[in-house]
Amino acid sequence: VLAIKQTVYRTGTESPLSEALIEAARNGKEVTAVVELRARFDEAANIDLATRLQEAGAKVVYGIVGYKAHSKMLLIVRREGKKMRRYCHLGTGNYHTGTSRAYTDFGMLTCDPDIGADVHDLFQQLTGLGRVSKLRRLSQSPFTLHAKILELIENETENARAGKKARIIGKMNALIEDQVIQALYEASNAGVEIDLIVRGICCLRPGVPDLSENIRVRSILGRFLEHSRIFYFHADGDELVFCSSADWMPRNFFRRVETCFPVKDKKLKRRVVEEGLEPYLEDNTFAWELTPDGRYVRIERGSARYCNAQRLLLTRLSEDFDLRTSDL
Repeated sequence: VLAIKQTVYRTGTESPLSEALIEAARNGKEVTAVVELRARFDEAANIDLATRLQEAGAKVVYGIVGYKAHSKMLLIVRREGKKMRRYCHLGTGNYHTGTSRAYTDFGMLTCDPDIGADVHDLFQQLTGLGRVSKLRRLSQSPFTLHAKILELIENETENARAGKKARIIGKMNALIEDQVIQALYEASNAGVEIDLIVRGICCLRPGVPDLSENIRVRSILGRFLEHSRIFYFHADGDELVFCSSADWMPRNFFRRVETCFPVKDKKLKRRVVEEGLEPYLEDNTFAWELTPDGRYVRIERGSARYCNAQRLLLTRLSEDFDLRTSDL
């Protein structure tokens, strides 16, 4: 390992990952940490971590003035034979031991060269060593993410107008950005089927005739806090899937540093849809539906088959783990 670079938004007071960064710096590795000192609930912990990292020999920077660094990125550069390879982790949630036990999130570990180059360029930008001209795979706030989301929604709108199947599924913590909401209304009027899983505040009004009659909004309130941001677009059968650190809010689009990354591998794409979206659209245990007048109504199961998305995923992951470890 030659170098390690990581964004630090919230890690908590006792983080094995933070200790690993400190140990790597002490062992002579080039360690760079982009620490956000204004991370809500973890300001004191981040100040302490920044001090300890500097004492261990790591390079500590504090991002871009005026923009909170909310993206979740980790870059490891390794020498393998005569070549150097970049390994990247991108996620929807923080590198925090506490929230990892209580939140649902997605992360992707990849050595894709284009994504690696993008993450490298973003760290150069955050550390003041370079400017990002054009990213290859990633979208970034406050520069390209908002326009990318509007473009993807518009593509579905055009497909619907052309008589093609059009579908949008979004999962996020909040939806309040006006331009995105207006684009979703336009998509609905064009015939796009839209399902939104919004845990918190949602300023869009679903199910209004001649405005949003093709939009459905639900919220899942269960054992775990739903924290992942997943965006699905049918794209005339290409099925584009993205994960992001950003909600569809003005602060995430325009006042924070955020990343949105595509899931290209077919198996991983299907897994994100089957684990992060479909069970939540079928949940009839902890699901609440947003009505046109702004009220939330708990979905009644009636005679339908019991479906608890979070319990279903726990069972599935437990069975997968048992299967993988049975031969050890």
